[in-house]
Amino acid sequence: MSGGRAIGDPVSGDEVERGGVEGDEAAEGVPLVDLAAAHAEVEAEVRAGFDRVLASGAFVKGPEVTGFEREYAAFAGARHCVGAANGTDALELALRALDLPHGGGVVLPANTFVATAEAVLRAGLRPVLVDADPAHLLMDPERAAAALGGAVALLPVHLFGQLAPMGPLLEAADGRPVVEDAAQSQGARQHGRTGYGRIAATSFYPGKNLGAYGDAGAVLTDDDELADAVRLTGDHGARDKYRHERFGCNSRMDALQAVVLRAKLRRLPAWNAARRAAAARYDALLGGLDGLTLPRTAPGNEHVWHLYAVRIGPGRDRDAVLAALHAAGIGAGVHYPVPVHLQPAFRHLGHRAGSFPVAERAARELLSLPLHPHLTGAQQERVARVLARALHTRR
Repeated sequence: MSGGRAIGDPVSGDEVERGGVEGDEAAEGVPLVDLAAAHAEVEAEVRAGFDRVLASGAFVKGPEVTGFEREYAAFAGARHCVGAANGTDALELALRALDLPHGGGVVLPANTFVATAEAVLRAGLRPVLVDADPAHLLMDPERAAAALGGAVALLPVHLFGQLAPMGPLLEAADGRPVVEDAAQSQGARQHGRTGYGRIAATSFYPGKNLGAYGDAGAVLTDDDELADAVRLTGDHGARDKYRHERFGCNSRMDALQAVVLRAKLRRLPAWNAARRAAAARYDALLGGLDGLTLPRTAPGNEHVWHLYAVRIGPGRDRDAVLAALHAAGIGAGVHYPVPVHLQPAFRHLGHRAGSFPVAERAARELLSLPLHPHLTGAQQERVARVLARALHTRR
């Protein structure tokens, strides 16, 4: 996009437009995500780890990656964690490990980031989209059950920091493999469990609850054979050098990213607790604001608040509210402005406007407010003040 900012891009302090904004409100930016503050906590450990990697020369795989895989598997309550180059690759590897019939349908929500559907296509499968439930914007089990007729797998997305309704979805799957897109749910639980399907994929993109200093991802499973298939496929299908057992690809976690992730993983429980506290503070500050619907946690879920996404109600212009927040230096965003089925790249699926009304309404109304472990109460109060003014300014 040339000459402008895409919806959802954070605003830095020196880019703030001050026209019509009270002086104290434009004085200092409030970032959507504060990666610098997170780095300050782990800098010494990361530098020491980088020194170890540089001295050893083990840049791909090696002891740092093995160490992270072991530690993240324990954190997630899984037997196996297999590192990948990024979250999209991780989801593709999980699907490919299942050896599903080529061209088979995989049911997934229309309300997700495009990478979920990309991974399905890249695995040689066919995306079958379904709408979300209107209360939580998670995959709707009844719609999923109706779409599963000729499908070969179910792919729920744990969105914004909480798990999809896995009990009803597993029942709907009726024995078909369930692959979980867990890119936004690191540390989240449902009825005390972190995962339910045969295999799950996650992303360590820098802005995630557990973020690397570049791209990285992982696959989680309790199944020994699936873990072996994922590891083989992501390493050119080779267990031994130059002996290729599976048709594979190159998707391995590099050691420098593993160093970062190990340092951050030790802090993730405390950081997730800080996110929960910040979400509760927003609930208190914003509850009762006319024209605003706050996010809801589904029964049984322990949310980790990857995003705090409010809904701007009918009769108000979400994009005008977003512009007002940006003008005050508040790095709000939109997740996601165009549902998967309306993206030009997925036109071939044959859907059109109106096909998935819940996802389409969410795309018009959702607005993600700044939320990260280092967000201060004062910053949240300023977000609330600017948001309240914007909601009551008619355009």
